[in-house]
Parts: sequence; structure tokens; C-alpha cells
Amino acid sequence: MEGCPVKAIIFDLDGTLIDSAPDIHAAVNKTLAEVGAGELPYDTVRGFIGNGVAVLIERVIDAQGLDQGRHGALLEIFLRHYEADPATLTTLYPGVQDAIETFRDEGWKMGVCTNKPEGPTRAILSAFGIDGFFDSVVGGDTLDVKKPDPAPLLACKEQLGARAAVYVGDSEIDAECAQKAGIRFALYTEGYRKGEVDDMPQDARFSDYDVLVAIVARLADELR
Repeated sequence: MEGCPVKAIIFDLDGTLIDSAPDIHAAVNKTLAEVGAGELPYDTVRGFIGNGVAVLIERVIDAQGLDQGRHGALLEIFLRHYEADPATLTTLYPGVQDAIETFRDEGWKMGVCTNKPEGPTRAILSAFGIDGFFDSVVGGDTLDVKKPDPAPLLACKEQLGARAAVYVGDSEIDAECAQKAGIRFALYTEGYRKGEVDDMPQDARFSDYDVLVAIVARLADELR
């Protein structure tokens, strides 16, 4: 792909651009209430986020001692509740808006690669008025595989027409995906990771979006 632009940055969504756990928690408990099961605490549900909605529901079922044979039905109920109200309690992390505006003004091409289904992903980006910043959106159901398989991230990179890219994420799944894809990875430390920061493969880390522009510029320069 010689001659294609290098300046591409791809973001994970949940725990990276947005704190979506409150709306996911609300939809989980609406689902459980609908089937006559008790609620789960916020921190429990927050810890289930990251591997896609199917795994989220598997973990919810296990936590409540329900029959995994009900997975399909509970997944359908959850998606109905979540897709009806995906952004009321969700917030952008501090500094995200300014960072993506700066990237746009500097000519970066941007994409989103997430394990959240593509429909709710696009709805949330639209709800925050940032959908126009992203030239590619690859969700957990866009392909037949999800992260940490590298295919979704590589597909997003290809859609952006990038010879090289930097991936920004918050979790072990994102780190593994970037490593498998051969893409530089910047770790946002304030998201939904489950392990220690030092245990995750990374090229840079940050806790404040004010420094991300400089980090991504450095990582991209190293790829030229």
C-alpha cells in the first residue's frame, strides 16, 4: 500500500472514548428484572465488559446462577433494552472531544474498532455528535470474529487506507489485538482493564487525553 497515508489513529470505544458501564449496567438489570432474576451490582457488571455482548451475557448468567440454555433469549432482551437507550448515562472521557478535534484539524484519519455491536456503536457516536470524525467503524458483529483476533483492527486500518496506524485502547484485549495485528498501541489507563498496566504489551500509556496527541505523533513518526 505504498503511498497511502500514515496518519491514521484507531480507537476502541468502551473504556477508551466513552464510559459506557452505567448504561450497560442499567440494561443488564432491566434484562434480569424481565426474567424475574435479581439485580447485579454496578462494579460486577463493569468487570464483565470487554469481550463483546455475548460474553457479557454469559457472565451475567453465571453470576446469577441461571441456565446457559437461556443465553439466546437473554441476549435478545438485553439488546432490546440497550439499543433503546444506549447513551443516557454514558459519558465521553475528559479530554476526548478536544483530542479528536485536534486530530481532525491535523489531518489524521480516524476509526473505531470495538467489540460492541456496530449498531449501538454508531448510535452512541451519533448521540455525542462525534460520528463525523470517524471514517471507519468496525463493531463486534461487523466481521465473523472479534478482538483479540486481529482481523477487525486490520479491517479498520484497511478501510482508512492507512499504511500504518496507531491503536488506542484500554484493556488486555486491545493490547493483544494490537500486538497480533502488528500495530502500535497506546494504553488508556483509566478504562476497564482487569490486570496491571505493566503486564500489558504497549508502546505508550496515558491517563489524560491532553497528552495523547503528542504520544500518537511520536508513535506514528517512528513508523515512517
